[in-house]
Amino acid sequence: MAVTTEQQQHGLTAHSHGAGAPVSSRADHFTSFDVNAFEVPGGREEIWRFTPLKRLANLHNGAEATGTATVEVKASEGVSVETVGRDDKRLGVAGTPGDRVAAQAWSSFAEATVLTLPGDAKVEPTVVTVTGAGVGEIAYGHLHVHARQFAEAVVVIDHRGSGVYADNIEFVVEDGAHLTVVAIQDWADDAVHVSSHHAKLGRDATFKHTVITLGGNIVRLTPVVTYAGRGGDAELLGLYFADAGQHQEHRTFIDHSASNCRSNVVYKGALQGEGAHTVWIGDVLIRAAAEGTETFELNRNLILTDGARADSVPNLEIETGEIEGAGHASATGRFDDEQLFYLQARGIPEDQARRLVVRGFFHEILLKITVPEVRERLEAAIEAELEAVGV
Repeated sequence: MAVTTEQQQHGLTAHSHGAGAPVSSRADHFTSFDVNAFEVPGGREEIWRFTPLKRLANLHNGAEATGTATVEVKASEGVSVETVGRDDKRLGVAGTPGDRVAAQAWSSFAEATVLTLPGDAKVEPTVVTVTGAGVGEIAYGHLHVHARQFAEAVVVIDHRGSGVYADNIEFVVEDGAHLTVVAIQDWADDAVHVSSHHAKLGRDATFKHTVITLGGNIVRLTPVVTYAGRGGDAELLGLYFADAGQHQEHRTFIDHSASNCRSNVVYKGALQGEGAHTVWIGDVLIRAAAEGTETFELNRNLILTDGARADSVPNLEIETGEIEGAGHASATGRFDDEQLFYLQARGIPEDQARRLVVRGFFHEILLKITVPEVRERLEAAIEAELEAVGV
């Protein structure tokens, strides 16, 4: 068994907090679809202590829908697309809500979109575009993605527009299937988005989940992975860029309950501007039955200007000594002076050197995005962010 732990903190504007409640206590929250099973948060609860509740448009306290988000699907050949009612038995099989907003979204959506990806076939990317209901309008949604046995598929979920939106997204990955998901949050400046992603992996299934968060006033995402059979492999990647006044929160939870499964989490973020705030909470639970587990999680934050704050909390709970390896690492800091000096010493002006450092910081994540159009779009978005702040 190998267990490694690293926590680092650099820079006057960077803040890192110690571990909160045990990870197993978080697992206990995923037990009910009933919104009344969850207390109205007051902001002091462990899962809400970083979230500015006053800016959530009352999503956490029973806000009713006032509009409808538009869901458009550009499906590749062979992919089934259905619009179903709340009584469809496929809904909810990937997991239950883990907080009051997720439960509110579950109880409030009118129709769900169901994608079924065929097995024994490689298909082109399927693109789901979700457009907000409009400025000040509140909407709820539900998306269910089912990858059949031995399927190999890519799904891009693109969020854009204005409004307040809360939803649950399910990913059911059957035995031997390979599902790649890219979830993009490119909302308008006024938008509020609270989303829970539930992934259930079958035996020897592979799940690659990439989150890209750029826009919105508040974005809070909770990706959760569970294993229904041995040999599952999950990779969770994240890239986020917060501007002045933006709050971006990502709370990953990997629940290892089956043997010989793997998980790897890598999230990287950059912040600039007064009041820019990012939060990353990485929870990994290795249960007693999960012998042979191999897991690691990493979070890196790059502070570009004064007035920005990054909170990073990796948590690892192990209930068995029979594992392959487990560890976590977290670091927040400013530009590496040695890197800047190295580039400037070779004749590169300081502003260009800083841009190169930021691009290099995100390079690891961008390389793993296999959809060329998405990768190019994100590279252009990062460049626009850097131009805005004069980096």
